[in-house]
Amino acid sequence: MPRVLIIDDQKDVRAMVAIVLRVNRFEVVEADSGAAALKAFGEGAFDAAIVDIFLGDTSGVDIIASLRERMPELPIIAVSGMTTLDFLDQAPHLANVVCLQKPFRPNDLLQALRKAQAAAGGELPAAV
Repeated sequence: MPRVLIIDDQKDVRAMVAIVLRVNRFEVVEADSGAAALKAFGEGAFDAAIVDIFLGDTSGVDIIASLRERMPELPIIAVSGMTTLDFLDQAPHLANVVCLQKPFRPNDLLQALRKAQAAAGGELPAAV
């Protein structure tokens, strides 16, 4: 079962994303802050990460950079309700990050996961 880390400081957004992923046979770990995300990432392996760009304690861009330092080929989806996320193309460590604008539909999320995996050079295990 593919394992996905959801990093968002909004509980309702994390819950919605988690439900969509669990219904589609993903194992989900939720983090409500950058610090919690890095702790979870250090404790286990993940097949993908969904990162809110605007977190309460840090920048999602910094979290993405940290995750990529630890696992360069990790499929990552950056989500935000406040920007087009075009700036992600400016930094090399943010290459191949798939952007998803809030609000999004469940199908948009699943498509973004497929795109992130393709951008990282592989395919998700199991059921996407």
